[in-house]
Amino acid sequence: MASGISTRASSESPKPPPAGGPDYDQNLQRLDQLANLGLVAASVAHEIKNGLVAINTFVELLLQKGEDQELSETVRRELRRIDMLVTQMLRFAAPKSAAAATVHVHDLLDHALRLLQHQMSGNLIALHRHYNAVPDTVRGDEAQLQQAFMNLLLNAVEAMGANGELNVATEIVAGGGGARRMEIQIQDTGTGIAPETLPHLFEAFFTTKKNGTGLGLAICHRVIHEHGGDISAHSEPDKGATFNVSLPVPQ
Repeated sequence: MASGISTRASSESPKPPPAGGPDYDQNLQRLDQLANLGLVAASVAHEIKNGLVAINTFVELLLQKGEDQELSETVRRELRRIDMLVTQMLRFAAPKSAAAATVHVHDLLDHALRLLQHQMSGNLIALHRHYNAVPDTVRGDEAQLQQAFMNLLLNAVEAMGANGELNVATEIVAGGGGARRMEIQIQDTGTGIAPETLPHLFEAFFTTKKNGTGLGLAICHRVIHEHGGDISAHSEPDKGATFNVSLPVPQ
């Protein structure tokens, strides 16, 4: 009797749609949409967290020092960036394409470094700028590039202990077919990256941090490639890490 019930239940259970059929393709599309929704939501949450860290730091400094116009402007700018990211999530839009505007890379790097100045000074991290790119302009979306540089610099600072050194350099190099490219190099003297980790650095949700989301470098990779650029990293354990970004320079 029990055997009959088991056989009937098995024969009446719904079968999965055949591969390649309309229902199968529709299910794949739904799964893809859910995956995109999760990635967008996690990406926005990651950036909100980074922005709030900067805001909290500068609010504390404002309270300690009194009125400071420069710090107030920094807080205001970060709040606008967070508002833009949240708006993008609420609209459930795909990551917007890079806007065609002239962007000064040195200004973006300096802004990100100002946000990290308190953290660097607290750990006695020495900063060395080598801005050799002339001109320092590229075409793209200022907010997206700011997001990418902020993630790279924050990772570099967090990888170092006390008395580390952070080197940020830019230069213009010749590319193929007479085109020119801007090379941005961010180098730290931190703990370095294990060889087995390097191939996975830019994969979404891959992280070696205890409380990391695994999205910072994946976002950087997406943004740089959407701007027609390339990003790479090389490192040796206990010898720091170097991230190289290459962006096309307008003719």
